[in-house]
Amino acid sequence: MTLFPELLTDPLRTLFDWDAREWAMLPLRLVLGYVFVYSGFGKFRRGISGTGRWFAGLGFPAPQALARLVASVELGGGLLLMVGLFVPWVAVPLFVNMLVATWTQKFRLRAPFGGGDVQGYELDVLMAAGAFTLVLGGAGPLSLDALLD
Repeated sequence: MTLFPELLTDPLRTLFDWDAREWAMLPLRLVLGYVFVYSGFGKFRRGISGTGRWFAGLGFPAPQALARLVASVELGGGLLLMVGLFVPWVAVPLFVNMLVATWTQKFRLRAPFGGGDVQGYELDVLMAAGAFTLVLGGAGPLSLDALLD
């Protein structure tokens, strides 16, 4: 018999009287949002037409329009994740975006999972998983979504 069984099952709640699980979405939201903002802004900064030409080379339909859509979804969605507004809804197109990116890297570009001489698709998988987690878990505290509830 343990003197403090709750310390073994939930040490943070026992020691600090707060539930860390409520806050688990905050670092995920901030980091994932930042990466999406960086990626979307980078597409515009480097020249969105170049991204469109790359999409055309991969065989995507309406590549110039698609490039602008993808960059806008990443940039706008990333900002919304960072402030925590409409997170479950915003994370859906970001999740789909990363599924397509993963599929493209793996099957169209034949990239390895872990990289090497070429970029791998491990970051794409991780970002898809993070976006899906936000679809299911929402924004958490310290977000505009929490203020609106």
